[in-house]
Amino acid sequence: MDVRTAPDILRCAAEVRRKPDAFLIKRDGAWNPVSIDTVVQRVSAMARLVRSRGIGKGDRVVILSESRLEWGMADLAVLSVGGVVVPVYPTIPASQIAPLLADSGSVAAFVSNSTQRKKLDEAVAIAGGGGVAPGGGVAPLRWIHTFDDDPWPAPVTGGLDPAVPVHPDDVASIIYTSGTTGEPKGVMLTHGNIVSEVLLALQAMQLRPEDTYLSFLPLSHIFERCSGYYTMLYAGVTIAYAESFDALPRNLHEVHPSIVMAVPRLYEKILQRGDERAAAAGFPTGPIWRWARRVAIERATCHVEGRAAPPLLKAQHALAARLVYKKLVAALGGRSRMRISGGAALHRSVALFFHGVGLPIFEGYGLTETSSGISVNTFEKNRVGTVGPLFRGIEVKTAPDGELLVKGPVVMKGYWKKPEATAAALEGGWFHTGDIGELDADGFLRITDRKKDVLITSGGKKVAPQPVEAALKATGRINEALLVGDGQKYFAALIVPAAGVTREQVAAEVERVNGSLAQFEKIKKFELIPDDLTVESGMMTPSLKLKRKAVIERHRDVVARLFPEGA
Repeated sequence: MDVRTAPDILRCAAEVRRKPDAFLIKRDGAWNPVSIDTVVQRVSAMARLVRSRGIGKGDRVVILSESRLEWGMADLAVLSVGGVVVPVYPTIPASQIAPLLADSGSVAAFVSNSTQRKKLDEAVAIAGGGGVAPGGGVAPLRWIHTFDDDPWPAPVTGGLDPAVPVHPDDVASIIYTSGTTGEPKGVMLTHGNIVSEVLLALQAMQLRPEDTYLSFLPLSHIFERCSGYYTMLYAGVTIAYAESFDALPRNLHEVHPSIVMAVPRLYEKILQRGDERAAAAGFPTGPIWRWARRVAIERATCHVEGRAAPPLLKAQHALAARLVYKKLVAALGGRSRMRISGGAALHRSVALFFHGVGLPIFEGYGLTETSSGISVNTFEKNRVGTVGPLFRGIEVKTAPDGELLVKGPVVMKGYWKKPEATAAALEGGWFHTGDIGELDADGFLRITDRKKDVLITSGGKKVAPQPVEAALKATGRINEALLVGDGQKYFAALIVPAAGVTREQVAAEVERVNGSLAQFEKIKKFELIPDDLTVESGMMTPSLKLKRKAVIERHRDVVARLFPEGA
C-alpha cells in the first residue's frame, strides 16, 4: 500500500496487520485489547464529529492530554479531515498555554479530563479568547471535547463524509519547542515529514508484529509521537499505554514489553534506585551491588575497546549475573529485547553499565525540527558514546564552528509565522541544529554539546557543560547540576543533591569529576540549591531539560556568591 500521509499509516495497519490486540489499555485492573478495526471505526467517528463542528482543512486543533489511546485517535481524526494538530504538554500551566493558543490561532481542542479543561479555560481567558482572528483581535475556541466525558464518541448521523484530500506537503502539526532559552517556536511538520520519518526509522529498527511496546513518554513530544506511535502502529507492534509514570514499575511487570523507549532519566533512575536500596540494605547487599556495578562497567569497557576480558573478570561477571543482573532484567519487565534512549544525552557510565549487564541501550538522536530521529544505534551497529549511524536519506555536515547541519526529507517546513527564524534555521538548504557534533570514520554520529551553551572563561577557555553535568549526576548522589561561569575566571556549579546526601558527599562527587577534567575545566566552587527545578516552576522544559537562563536568574544571588570578584 502506498503510504504518503499520516492517515495512510492507520489504513495500512488495518489492511495489512488486522491485529486484534493493536493496543492494550488498563481498565478496572485488567489489560484489555483493542483491535485495529475498532480503532479505525473510532477514528472515523471522531473525524465525522470534528467535521460536524465546522473544522476542516488547515484549521488548528489543540490536544491537551496525558498520553492515552484517545490522544492518538483524536490526532488521526483531525489529520484525516485536513486539520493541523497542535500538541500541548499536559504538565505546563495555563500561563504557558495561553501564548500557544494565541500564536497558533487554534479553533478547537481535545482535553483529557476536567482538570485539563479548567486549565484550558484559564489559558483562553489569559489569551483574551483564544486564537488570533484574521482581522485582528482574538477569536474563541469553537469547540472543546473532553475524553473522560466521551472517550468513544458515537458516529455523527446524516451521511457526513469526513474524507478530505490530504497531500504530503500539507502541514500536519505545529509543535512548539519550549527550548532551554528564548521564546517557543512552532515547528511545522508536514505529512511527508512524518511518513519519511516512519519509513526511515523502520529501515534502522528491527520491529516485529509480535513485539509489545509500553508507552509512557508524552505523545506531545515528537519522539514518542513519531517513534512510539506512528512507527509502532505501522510496524504492527502492540502498543500498551502505561497508567502513569508512577505506575511504570508495576506496568512493566504486568505488560512484559519487548521494546522499551525512554529518555536517559529513566535509565539513570533505575541505577539510582539500585544505589538507594543497596545503601539502605547495608551489609552484604550494599557491597555486592557496588561490586556488581563495577564489574559490569569493566566488562563493557573491555568489549567496547575490543579487548578480551581477563578470566577473573569473566568469572566475576558470571557470578554477578546470577546475584544481581537478573533483577535488573526483571525490573524492565523480564523480556525486553530492545531498549532505546533519546531526547537527551545518555551518560557513558550509564550506557556502559547496562551494556555490561547484558541490556545494551541503543542511543539515538533527533530534534522536533527533524520529525524525531535521524540516527540510532542498532543490533548490528552499536557504539557506546555515539548516537549511531545515520538513517538512509539523511545527510549531515559540520559548519566551521562545529555546528551539525542536517538535510533530508524529515526536516521541517519551517517555523509557524516566523519567516526570519525559518530562513536562519534553514540557511543554505541545511537545517542548523544548534548542536556540536561530528561523524567518525566508521559513520557513527557523536554529539558533544549545544552550540549556544558552550561556556567561555574570561581567559578564552571553552568548556561544554553538558558532559560535565552528566558526569556529576552519574552516581545518583546528585539529582541536577548546572555549570556556570561564562565570562568568569573559573567555572562553578549549582547542584541539587539527592535526598539524604550531605554537602561533604557532594564535594566528593565534585572532586571525582574534577579528576577527569583539564585544569581550566575544573569546578572551583559549588553551591546547593533547592529541589524546585520543575516544569511547573518554569525551570525545566516539558522534555525535562534545564532552562539554563531561567535557573541562573532564579538563583542570581547564589551565582553572585560563587563569583564575588566578578569577571
